[in-house]
Amino acid sequence: MKIKLATLGVAAVAAGAAFFTALRAQEQPTRSVWDGVYTQEQAQRGRGLYGQHCASCHGESLEGVEMAPALAGGDFLDKWAGQTVGDLFERIRTTMPQNKPGRLSRDVNVDITAYILSANDFPAGKTDLPRDTLILKQIRIDATKPEKK
Repeated sequence: MKIKLATLGVAAVAAGAAFFTALRAQEQPTRSVWDGVYTQEQAQRGRGLYGQHCASCHGESLEGVEMAPALAGGDFLDKWAGQTVGDLFERIRTTMPQNKPGRLSRDVNVDITAYILSANDFPAGKTDLPRDTLILKQIRIDATKPEKK
């Protein structure tokens, strides 16, 4: 009986280690914003939604106003480079709009996120940016286009 329990314990530890290794691999960004992660149509939808929900604080041109940070340009890229689109999406989803955080749907937030990427001159692609945070965490924000290996 002791041998079976020890074997089960070793198997459980090994399975747990494998699970966390796989989970960790999933957390590592595998794509870049330079890979065309949103569509032009999605960015256009986001532009209208941004004007409706964000521009009064962040400016019509995403330049930032008073305490609200810029969402385009050097300051934005300095802050977000090395993080993921999932990090950006979650910040928007949970803290915006300032007067009632979290009131906008995931669809609205992801379209606004696509517009922000577009305004930062990241290229559009053939598929919409997904609204799933775990998938968005796979997309790294790189200030400059990474060299292909």
